[in-house]
Amino acid sequence: MNATPPTSARPVGRGRRSAAWLAAAAVTGTLAATGLVVAPATGGPGRAAHAPDAPLALTVDDQTRPLNVEGAPLFGWQPQDRDPGEVQTAYQLRVLDASTGRTVWDSGKVASDEQSHVEYSGPALRSGDDYRWTVRTWDVTDRSSGWSAPATFETGIGDGDWEGASWIRRTTGEADDYTLARTEVPVADSPVVRARAYTAANHTYELFLDGKRADRGTSFAYPGEGYYQATDVTDLVTAGRTLAIGIRYHWYGSGQGRPAAAPGLLHKLVVEHADGTRQVVTTDGSWRLTRDTRFVSGNRRNGEGDRVDAQDGRAVIDGWARPGFDAGSWQPATVVGQHPVAPFTHLSGQETRMEESIIAPERILTAADGTLVADFGKVVPARPVVRFQDGVAGRTVVLRAGYELTDNGRVATSTLATQGTDMSFPYIQDDGEQTWEAWTHLGFRYLEIPQAGEDVTVDDVSAVLVHTDVEGPEATFSSSDPTLDAVWDMMQRSALWSVQEQFVDTPTREKGQFLGDAANISYATMQGFGERTATRQAIREFLQSQQRFWSSGADAGRYNAVYPNGDGKRDIPDYTEMFVDWVWRWYEVTGDETLIREAYPAIRETAGYVLRHIPDEGPTAGLVTNLSGGSGAYRYGIIDWPEPGRFGYDMDAAARTVINALGVEVLRRTADMAEVVGRPASEVAELRDSERALVGAMNDRLRRPDGVYVDGLHADGTQSTHAGQHSTSYAVAFDVAPEEDLPALAEHLSSMGMKQGPMTAHWLLQALSDAGRPDAVLRLLTNPDDLGWARILDQGGTFTWEAWTLDPGSNFSQSHGWGAQAAVDVIETMLGIRLGEPGAETVVLAPPATGLEHASGSVPTQRGVVSLDWTRSQHGVRLEADVPVNVTARVELPASDRTTYRAVGRTDARYLGTRDGVAVFEVGSGSVRFVPTRGRG
Repeated sequence: MNATPPTSARPVGRGRRSAAWLAAAAVTGTLAATGLVVAPATGGPGRAAHAPDAPLALTVDDQTRPLNVEGAPLFGWQPQDRDPGEVQTAYQLRVLDASTGRTVWDSGKVASDEQSHVEYSGPALRSGDDYRWTVRTWDVTDRSSGWSAPATFETGIGDGDWEGASWIRRTTGEADDYTLARTEVPVADSPVVRARAYTAANHTYELFLDGKRADRGTSFAYPGEGYYQATDVTDLVTAGRTLAIGIRYHWYGSGQGRPAAAPGLLHKLVVEHADGTRQVVTTDGSWRLTRDTRFVSGNRRNGEGDRVDAQDGRAVIDGWARPGFDAGSWQPATVVGQHPVAPFTHLSGQETRMEESIIAPERILTAADGTLVADFGKVVPARPVVRFQDGVAGRTVVLRAGYELTDNGRVATSTLATQGTDMSFPYIQDDGEQTWEAWTHLGFRYLEIPQAGEDVTVDDVSAVLVHTDVEGPEATFSSSDPTLDAVWDMMQRSALWSVQEQFVDTPTREKGQFLGDAANISYATMQGFGERTATRQAIREFLQSQQRFWSSGADAGRYNAVYPNGDGKRDIPDYTEMFVDWVWRWYEVTGDETLIREAYPAIRETAGYVLRHIPDEGPTAGLVTNLSGGSGAYRYGIIDWPEPGRFGYDMDAAARTVINALGVEVLRRTADMAEVVGRPASEVAELRDSERALVGAMNDRLRRPDGVYVDGLHADGTQSTHAGQHSTSYAVAFDVAPEEDLPALAEHLSSMGMKQGPMTAHWLLQALSDAGRPDAVLRLLTNPDDLGWARILDQGGTFTWEAWTLDPGSNFSQSHGWGAQAAVDVIETMLGIRLGEPGAETVVLAPPATGLEHASGSVPTQRGVVSLDWTRSQHGVRLEADVPVNVTARVELPASDRTTYRAVGRTDARYLGTRDGVAVFEVGSGSVRFVPTRGRG
């Protein structure tokens, strides 16, 4: 929140629900009428006040120690104070040169409660340099904390800062290019105080210094949109010795989530010494390159672009990355030119990092024919590893990963069981002891090792689990319902494990960043893991897709369905609409206005795209009609996917209800963003008027007499005879349905069971929650006898699926993260922690009125971890909560004419009133407990 917030600030979340608790908070004078009594918390005015403690959890651009900050750094911290009910009233921030200790910028004392995304406004920072920074805060009594322990950040390097580094490549016509590149350089005698490596390569690389792996990175991007990665390699560079630099890169052409671009490698190593000297090593024509003969060019795994990872253990080039290796037979590097050079015209610093961890199988199984099969217990996105003790040169072992086993115990290879993918890893052994490790990851549970010729034990098999790095604490959840707890665990895993180099729809078949999948998964990772960098990067990439493909004429305002991608320009209309809600969700979670300002021009174009499809006259006047885009089954909107997940939705409708509800959200959130970025009032009013007009048209023309929403209007203006669950759930979730209709609509939705696919099920749960039916939400989450997450578990699934069922003849994914979006509903509805104002300046703690008997958990918010523990009894709800400093919580508890609550804790609880059977309190930071007691009535 800025020191001067924008006008008309709106609470986050769906509009109706936020309005409800605000209205409840405004109720006064109801104490006597309800018989409700509240005892104040212990402490209160006059208690001893202490100066705040030094801030913790310092971040720059939401990272604890970024190495390539580009543009003005955005600082964040968490104030600390042992006093209850405390807020930050001011801060002071200092940035210092890390090498000299000189103050570069001092903000002075700034009267503000801002504690995240505080923008640097000092003099220009040097590129490729490191800085320290520290912050202190003031509390409500104007007492200052001590200075925080210093944190560090480093600036990135621009396109003009590569100091002569050239893009190099091996001259080859290979479609699957594995190349080794190396050089050696003497390191000066003066002690090394700092060393940084900057590397870019298409598509994947590994960096080795003196034979030790220093980094692994990727750049799956269009030319001109690539990434470099910065790495601290100080501990791998020794003064006075020759340093060998080796890089393996892999380019494998165009595919899903991967434009072809061109093979190439760019590297700069900077070594700084204690005597003040500086050595710079760059890629140039002196480097020597050769084919990495360990890898055998493989066929495509499927039609999506990945290649089979085939290796030859006899052809490993030993010692190639160590000092003294003779590379005289290797070819000189082909020099494309000094960076920037076409097609490599621009690079950005990679914000995301991959986290790798070694996992072991739970057991080794033996199939009927003697084949050994490692069972990892659950589906994992990983690179399998096997150690062979007694290899035989020339013996081929075709290792195979998979999701299921056949009746005879082998890994199943049917289309359905493999997602239509060749999941083999052919390996030709060398003699003796050796370790095989896959280069590329797949999602799998089982790994079979046929004809190994030796016993392979559980100690010989492992896997490198890979997913995007997340720094913050994870959300937690447990409840009185074991099935719900198991569903939550599966959702959490599925969300995080669906983000590797980028968001993916599945780590096996299509490693592409689909917009709809990315948005769904991002909802869960931002909440569940405090993830920020992957989401910010993905949003920026889809913004780039509009600039590249959808910037003018009738195309303006659209986004690619997959980006980056090898098939160029391709969109799905409702994915474009979903993008706007995703960007707004980012703002809800983070409070970051900088990305909103960056995105708003594109978002405004998207609003224009929707408005261009609302005719002023004709049979569908006033409704979004035949929203341009898509093709085949996606034309005018995908609605849900795979196709069975539509449950008969009327795709012949020209004005589809789902598309119109999403259109309402586009207009609403565009208006909200316009207010945040300070656009003219006339622009905001025009968007609000358009939103209201579209809501009115939907309610006039898309409802049956009983209030249920039909699937849309046909081109002649007649209503569809089909009223799928999607239509009503979207109308409720996006605040189209009149409030007085909600009870009946919720009952209608609940009576249908699950009639939406995993892609859209979150909006069904959201609608039921908004309509006051947490019992129905719980039933959908936990019923193994209906379609849903519990049935996946009941059928042995360990990862959310692409569809609710696995149908013969399909290749539906058994590792599809988009169904994990419902983790948001577990936290918001089943636990009862919701965000209030953007960036968690306020939160809402509201246990569900019905359903669970107990739940506890925590959520990492932008301002710190919020925790909640509640138990229901016949008298009410016993609740305990912890609220971070600088956060205010609204607590909503069930009330009756014979209910009283006693608040206990170190923070005051202020009673705000009762409405519709809900007592509302306001509490500040600290721990608080509410105890229900029986009143006299």
